[in-house]
Amino acid sequence: MGALDALGPAELRRVVTTYRDALRSHQEAINRLNVYPVPDGDTGTNMALTVESVVTELAGAGAGDGTLDLDATCRALVHGSLMGARGNSGVILSQLLRGLAEGMGAAADGAPGPKDLAGALVRADELARAAVLRPVEGTILTVARGAAVAASEAAAAGKSLLDVVEAARRGAADALERTPDLLPVLRRAGVVDAGGTGFVLLFDALLAVVDGRALPEPPAVAKGPVAVAPAPSGDEPSGEPSMADLRYEVMYLLEAEDDTIPSFKEVWAGIGDSIVVVGGGGLWNCHIHTDDVGAAVEACLDAGRPRNIRVTDLLEQVEEERWVREGAAQADSGPLEVPLGPPPVTAVVAVASGEGVGRIFRSLGVHRVIAGGQSMNPSTAELLDAVEAVASEEVLVLPNNKNIQAVAAAVDDLTSRTVRVVPTDTIAEGFAALLAYDPESHVDENAAAMLASARRVVPGEVTQAVREAETEAGSVRTGDWLGLSRDGIEVVAPTVAEAACALLDVLVAGDHELVTLIEGEGSTTAATRRITEWLHEHRPGVDIEVHHGGQPLYPYLFSIE
Repeated sequence: MGALDALGPAELRRVVTTYRDALRSHQEAINRLNVYPVPDGDTGTNMALTVESVVTELAGAGAGDGTLDLDATCRALVHGSLMGARGNSGVILSQLLRGLAEGMGAAADGAPGPKDLAGALVRADELARAAVLRPVEGTILTVARGAAVAASEAAAAGKSLLDVVEAARRGAADALERTPDLLPVLRRAGVVDAGGTGFVLLFDALLAVVDGRALPEPPAVAKGPVAVAPAPSGDEPSGEPSMADLRYEVMYLLEAEDDTIPSFKEVWAGIGDSIVVVGGGGLWNCHIHTDDVGAAVEACLDAGRPRNIRVTDLLEQVEEERWVREGAAQADSGPLEVPLGPPPVTAVVAVASGEGVGRIFRSLGVHRVIAGGQSMNPSTAELLDAVEAVASEEVLVLPNNKNIQAVAAAVDDLTSRTVRVVPTDTIAEGFAALLAYDPESHVDENAAAMLASARRVVPGEVTQAVREAETEAGSVRTGDWLGLSRDGIEVVAPTVAEAACALLDVLVAGDHELVTLIEGEGSTTAATRRITEWLHEHRPGVDIEVHHGGQPLYPYLFSIE
């Protein structure tokens, strides 16, 4: 069978599905190219999840009689990529796919040919660049431009559809090879751009459909450290984005009139970087890196209504990546916190926030830590992503929060791996559960043992009231400090130290031997000293350990054994 001379709706759907498969097989290799480091999660995973959403949307597109329709196919491509975009790379990819859909959907005869494809790539390039507030060369944008230019030249010369696809692939690959020359952070790390690498696979998918060619095999992924560029010297010219200095990635869908978006972008320009806002027709997908989560969300309120808000702590990802690199670097010189070699029978994924809390979890054997907690619950997709990223076929999830348990329970039905949730309500229970974790035991055995261990610990938390309420512990005013146990509010006090001491008075019994204090944001040296002195005076038989957790909202977490 010869090469196709046009791409109908069925062929376009095959391209998208094939592209999804290519991204899935290459996603770990693409992830390993992140060099900022890991500023917006794992690029390969985010791109794969974005296209997965398109595949799902396409499954429901078509005429009522089951026939395939080009217009419906293109609409599904646009909507699916917009709704499912994940991370900076996924949002930009959604605009590239939108441009392709608009260009292909405009084909006069309903069968897009070489000129339609070339025009679609030009449109994709335009939309992607327009969506990025501060475009940076040496990224996926450069690769998209290379493909568009090469495809346009081939189409203008009267070349066939196959020739145009081949030209676009060459143009994209050549541009990808130039990315280290354009972006110093890539040059220092000795790698090409991760997003651009993922975009080149789109043209491999096109060649597979147009000419029946096999997809390229994914490269072997080294087990050593990820390539991360050293910090630039003070006199080195700066050309890369400053997103690595910012703490949080904020994403949400925004329902807003199109004419409100320019002023919304201006507000965002003052509070962050890596800004991408895509969409139209009243629905926008918004992405920013910032140190001020509240301002990033509040900025949209004058424009419209946000939904599906996702906040990722980039520092947690950076710390995890650094931990992996340092562990690999020590492989030949000493023991590691988590041994290298064959994957364990059962791996562990935990939800937590705070640099120190994440470090403690990893030291106890956790393989993936997802940023999340009381005010920042991760989605099912984020938990699924973490489960899919570990090497083991059996996975335990520690939600460490009641609000996350139901979402975590849904993961087992979405993956081929065997997933069990240990229903930990608090960070303290998560720590205790891991004391019974055996990586070489099967998941159900681990789940039972870890739950029993978690329930033996007595957890306590201190936080500040955000509204007035009447409780069994007394009246609560906004700003009061609350001491919480498994049973609810036990203590209401005017200061954090008083709340902590009063809570310990309720929870620490005569048979307890150890109290572990985890300091979070809002803790102070003076308050910690007062708490430890109270324990020495009133519970002299109890040993005390103090760790820095860095968790938000809860200045003190207690684990009592």
